[in-house]
Amino acid sequence: MKIIRHKDFRVEENTYHRLDSIEDVEEFYGAIKRETLTHKLSSERPFCYWTLEVYDKENGIRGGGGLGVLAADTRRVAEQLQVPFVMITPFYPWESHQKMQNMEQTDYHVEKNYADFGFNLVDTVSIKTSTTAVELAVVEKQLGTTRFLCVTEPNFGELYSGESGSDHRLYQEVALGFGGYQALKLVGLKPAVIQLNEVATFFAAIARLDELVSSGMDFYEAVVYTRKHTLYTNHTLVQAAEAMFTFRQFEQYVFPNVKSSAVRRWLAEKFTDGRIKLSTPTIEIAELRSGVSKLHARVANYRDINGNRVKFKAITNGIHVDTWVLPEIVEYYEKNGILDKFSLPTEDYQEKVEKVSAEDIRYLKNLGRVKLNEILQDRTDQYGNPVHIPEDALLFDFKRRFVDYKRPWLPFTDYERLADILEKNDAYYILAGRVHLGDATMFGELMKLLKLIDGHPVLKKRVSYLPDYDEELGYGLSLGSNVAINTPIVGLEACGTSWMKDIANMGLLISTHDGGVADMPADNYLNIDGRDEAEEVAALYEQMDVAAQAWRNDFDLEYWVHKELAAYLPVISGARMMKDYLTYLF
Repeated sequence: MKIIRHKDFRVEENTYHRLDSIEDVEEFYGAIKRETLTHKLSSERPFCYWTLEVYDKENGIRGGGGLGVLAADTRRVAEQLQVPFVMITPFYPWESHQKMQNMEQTDYHVEKNYADFGFNLVDTVSIKTSTTAVELAVVEKQLGTTRFLCVTEPNFGELYSGESGSDHRLYQEVALGFGGYQALKLVGLKPAVIQLNEVATFFAAIARLDELVSSGMDFYEAVVYTRKHTLYTNHTLVQAAEAMFTFRQFEQYVFPNVKSSAVRRWLAEKFTDGRIKLSTPTIEIAELRSGVSKLHARVANYRDINGNRVKFKAITNGIHVDTWVLPEIVEYYEKNGILDKFSLPTEDYQEKVEKVSAEDIRYLKNLGRVKLNEILQDRTDQYGNPVHIPEDALLFDFKRRFVDYKRPWLPFTDYERLADILEKNDAYYILAGRVHLGDATMFGELMKLLKLIDGHPVLKKRVSYLPDYDEELGYGLSLGSNVAINTPIVGLEACGTSWMKDIANMGLLISTHDGGVADMPADNYLNIDGRDEAEEVAALYEQMDVAAQAWRNDFDLEYWVHKELAAYLPVISGARMMKDYLTYLF
């Protein structure tokens, strides 16, 4: 198999190829039947994707976690495959950041201007509350066959402002749904299909239903039409964990925007004891429903208004390969017949994967380490010091949102064992993730971890916490880390995509069998198995030893990288995800 050197590459940073050939586009669509929806996709009737969160730093919108990363990748894949696609989302005028001072993490905010990121003002639309009208600016940015269509106003706040279930959160969701639908009409577009990225976008479907009824369509015909053209994508496993809104809040923020009395009555009927979970009416207004991994679709516990369990179609999340994988690795996959022009695995990719050598892996990962250290030049650790990982050192990482079910503290359970693994293998450990604003419990857990690390000479030398986790840092760690650690409580992770980036970049994955990882059997990666947490901790340390040994032994390294790539390349592919969505919709 061809080993690729620097001279073989002419790859520019932050760019990716699109299917500019009409033959390529027709070939991609040729496998998709179009016979269900009333309207096919076109530039006038695009795929309309509503999301409260996008994680796309290049375009000035900073998300909070995996849901936003997925949204950004979905648009990128649509652009690459020339799918007519509009992303309707807020442009937040404020962005939250984190920094360390005297071993304490503090939050601060940065003001954002849409014009600085190439957005153009289209016009304004307005939504109503019970006491006033609110004017929203509509701004847009065209990217190939796709575009951002955003609503914004100076008091909109930042992502997830206020407590879940608060007035301001409901205002943001209403502004996105009703304001975003008006914005779509403002630019002369009608949706062929609406995808609701979680229940926070529910009001987009209500805005469409209300327009149909108010224009003269029979209410029940309008419901059937809206249902047929609406896809609800769920990212959480348990309906009970969802926030609730009161009837009073709907009277103040929702009902003033609904023209049809029939639609208002339909909404009012969804309340129980004066409260509503948005998933209940979302399930009713969306005939198409998808979960984000096989496990998620199988175990998600959601009920309709009659108490019947709701079925979800499994469409596992994917990543935009050109965004998240080292350019030299993408080129390597393509030159050696592992990925095709759609970033889909070739028919014989598994056979080709078996020819990937340890020499190739080490060479490409060393290029990734160089890129990681470039990114780390602009970062500091918990002490305010710069971080540099030696080229020949082993690097473990944990790079995930800091929430309890992901268990970032798990590798520190037996901190002496962790210190021994790091020291004997000349290994380092990077801890990176964001604590959501207001999550006092996880903030406390982070502070406990940092104090533990500070009090141990080996850990203090070899473990770095990097605050203000974002796309750039996640990208660098996927490229330059040898081993990724993923420790969610089994049954609580919907999918996750960080692990996909690690595997695609030829790193080793240590993980519990949860989320999208569980799409394939557990023997395809370094599995953390156990009947209780104590057994899981023991398995974690054993697998860390196995991973360290693999990076010293060519045969073991090839064995695990081959296993991961052969099993998960189809799962990882964002083009596969888009094809699955289009096949399901049409």
